[in-house]
Amino acid sequence: MRRAWIVVGLLVLFMLINHADKSVIAFAGVQIQRDLGLSSQQFGLLQSSFFWLFAAGALFFGWLSSRVNIRWLLAGLMLLWVATMIPLLGSVSFGVLIACRVILGFGEGPAFALANHAAHSWFPPEKRAMAGGFVSAGASIGTLIAAPVLTWIIFQWDWHAAFYVLIAMGVLWAVAWLLLGRSSSDNGAAPAPASKVVVETIDAPYKTILQTGTVVGIAVLMFSSYWSTTLKIAWLPVYLQEGLGYDTATTGQLMMLPYGLAAIGAISAGWFSGRLISRGVSRRAARGYLSAALVAGAGVSMAGFTLLQQGNLQLVMITLAFSLNTAAFGVALSAIADVVQAKKRGMVLGMLSAVASISGMVAPLVLGFAVGTSVDKITGYAIGFQSSGALMIVGALIAVFLVNPERDLTLIRHRVEETA
Repeated sequence: MRRAWIVVGLLVLFMLINHADKSVIAFAGVQIQRDLGLSSQQFGLLQSSFFWLFAAGALFFGWLSSRVNIRWLLAGLMLLWVATMIPLLGSVSFGVLIACRVILGFGEGPAFALANHAAHSWFPPEKRAMAGGFVSAGASIGTLIAAPVLTWIIFQWDWHAAFYVLIAMGVLWAVAWLLLGRSSSDNGAAPAPASKVVVETIDAPYKTILQTGTVVGIAVLMFSSYWSTTLKIAWLPVYLQEGLGYDTATTGQLMMLPYGLAAIGAISAGWFSGRLISRGVSRRAARGYLSAALVAGAGVSMAGFTLLQQGNLQLVMITLAFSLNTAAFGVALSAIADVVQAKKRGMVLGMLSAVASISGMVAPLVLGFAVGTSVDKITGYAIGFQSSGALMIVGALIAVFLVNPERDLTLIRHRVEETA
């Protein structure tokens, strides 16, 4: 288990860097718009461009995960991320900036899925949500640390300086991963500990797997949840400055709130889901109901904070709107590990990341056009966030009826037996 937790620790750092890379443009959003003369619509386009090839990357590297050792695959991804940031060390045009973000999105598309896949392989079913919770927390911790640090660097120098730090972090992680990281199937690695909870996944065709309610329901939940994550990365720092009037330094501090709670929530939700499983609670409740409730809570909070006066209560609602959904990720993806055999799990998780990336493409554009075409920016932000909250609530309700790992394991078994 010591080796397993070393791997999880490295994967947490992997996701930390991943989200720092994603969020740096938002932290420098006001400065970038000023330096390049961008409108709100153009800035929304820039943030959306990150997700243009996100799905393609998730599918391609998900497919590659069954053919290339995860040790080399994740190291290669990190070095690809580093390569996309090198052109941004100096003055760039809007077109070059978009091109770099598109390629970075292609490389980061499979990150969350592959990190969870690597972590799940080391743990029995009742502990997978906990491991996944730590991986999800890494994403939040990344921005929790990056928010004040990168904002300070941008404030002291300029937005180009932030990329020097991110490049150094990426190279150091790649070296550490090659030295210490490996999957549980590598030579010399111990298998996952024996489980107290028996889960017999079956080697079924992708067609059968993708038709199960659990996979479809988690896909809907991922799409709905990632909508909030995308807005947090792309627009929340800008909203705090443009919409609510906070200065750059205060924005960096306030951004720590949703990311800090998301990190705590992801680990706590993973632990709680595992405890429920160990005590005999159905996976439908421990995976499906729990993750859907978290996403629905985020949706209610998002729609609600636009109706409040600026102040502490509004900040509490903003924090919940952009953190509860993150806590749902590790729990939700554990449901996939419950029904999909390990050798096909990487591809399925990659497909789910591809579905989630669609909201990544759409959400920044929707909010950007809502802000740019409304009578004033406050009204535009209100319309954009209220509609986003409604979408998340509907997605969570759909997932409640679809996600049922026990039922789908039986369904998969019957379909495989019928075709045998």
